[in-house]
Amino acid sequence: MIWYLDGLVPRSSMQPSFGHPSTGKKTVKSSLATAPKRRTGSLSLVLVLGLAAMVVSMMQTLVIPILGIIQNDLGATTAQVSWVTTATLLSAAVFTPLLGRFGDQHGTKPTLLGVLVVMVAGSVLAATTSSMLWLIVARVMQGAATAIFPLALSVLRAEIEPVRLPGAMALVSGTLGFGSGLALVSAGLLTQGGDPDYHQVFWLAAALATAALIAVAVAVPAPRTRTGGRTDWLGATGLALLLVLFLLPISQGHTWGWTSARTLALFAGAVVTTVVWVLVERRVSDPLVDMKMFVHRPVLFTNLAGLLVGFAMFSQFIGVSYLVQTPEEIAGYGFGASVLRASVVYLLPSALVSLVAAQFGGVLVRRIGARLTLAVGGVFGVVGFAWLTFAHGTTASVILAGMVVGIAISFGYAAMPALIVAGVPHHQTGIANGINSISRSTGSAIGSAVITSLLASQTLDNLPAGVPALPAESQYTLSFALAGMAFALVIGVAMVGLAIRGRASSPTVDKPAVDKPTAASGDGETEPTRTAVTA
Repeated sequence: MIWYLDGLVPRSSMQPSFGHPSTGKKTVKSSLATAPKRRTGSLSLVLVLGLAAMVVSMMQTLVIPILGIIQNDLGATTAQVSWVTTATLLSAAVFTPLLGRFGDQHGTKPTLLGVLVVMVAGSVLAATTSSMLWLIVARVMQGAATAIFPLALSVLRAEIEPVRLPGAMALVSGTLGFGSGLALVSAGLLTQGGDPDYHQVFWLAAALATAALIAVAVAVPAPRTRTGGRTDWLGATGLALLLVLFLLPISQGHTWGWTSARTLALFAGAVVTTVVWVLVERRVSDPLVDMKMFVHRPVLFTNLAGLLVGFAMFSQFIGVSYLVQTPEEIAGYGFGASVLRASVVYLLPSALVSLVAAQFGGVLVRRIGARLTLAVGGVFGVVGFAWLTFAHGTTASVILAGMVVGIAISFGYAAMPALIVAGVPHHQTGIANGINSISRSTGSAIGSAVITSLLASQTLDNLPAGVPALPAESQYTLSFALAGMAFALVIGVAMVGLAIRGRASSPTVDKPAVDKPTAASGDGETEPTRTAVTA
């Protein structure tokens, strides 16, 4: 099915028209006569945005292999060092939707540059501090960079011709999985030796963020349009609060206890805040999140798919990483791999395959549609995790199954932006993709919490003195099975939840866009700016 977005509108920006002094006919005056025309699909632009997206994904997984080193160097407790990851998650939840909306209103390029500057500053701060407090502040600054991905998709939608848009979005999305794997490998390489220094990892982050900043400044064109409008600070505050109240107990629940008063109180607070926030947003004239867009069926189910894919992805990262590092001579399973070997041998192939598969994901979106591409990804995910569930006893099985999962994640990442673009008008691209990014981050947080809790819930008995607790092998089997079930639900979402018979009736999408001005070229000609996306 084809969704037509925006509309056939004059290339000149509409201003109040006045009668011609001699003919009495109305004329149209352009206020953006020098605005650049839509590009036909610059490869350099796509690669630059892919680099920026890759740096974003690296920020999320970069610290996973070095948490133990940070804890030892700074003399922190396990609960304290867990905030190094939690701070980034909460920061992403707070800033991504706000900055996505800000980019829609005030221009994507200046917003991108501002976020990248903050990320560079946060990376430099993390690379130079030896204080846990300032490291957490730095991670908050790095977490704001998650907004780069939805902003990048907004740029693509504005600058890439429709026929090439699915492939471009798939390539940029594919760098997310690759960046996550590359971060694990890089962190392992930089902290080898008898005296590892975690600061080197953050210097790498600073260098990559600086490269992305320069590339975006050079390659990304100035925004052609800005929707303007006031910023809904009340809505932004409410959304930030409910996300913090929800994600904080998820990320800390295994430390605090899932039935502790603190955990249950935060979950209850999240429910109450959600109700209040929805009521407020429905009454605001220019809301941060259009509730009609948020509950529009394609958007709603795409966000559900994002949550499930995020859950499965982190289940693979954590499950495989812990499994292969388990010493077989003690536990009776595992491979006794080092952190570096676990990253390079067992996780990097999946990341590389994900990057390559992104190209095929874009082709599938064009050929069979984003919905069926998401379903195909779900099938790969079920196969990959079934393989891990029943045959994780050999190196070859773990690597090959991980590669199949990498294909699944890549196809999911290729399909979801296309589904979002097909479900919202142009001026809501940033905020809609921002919410989808948060759904994936939420899924990742839930996956991390669930898998960590499962592995800790049942451990081996009769271990040698001095050996830390090791999970029973059955817990890995259960973890991989749950991830496979998540991908089975993705198939259901794609085939049932996203099945649309006839044109949807959402006023957010169906409203004629001829009333919405677009950029002008100064020649007064008419330019077809409908974006055709196969949903």
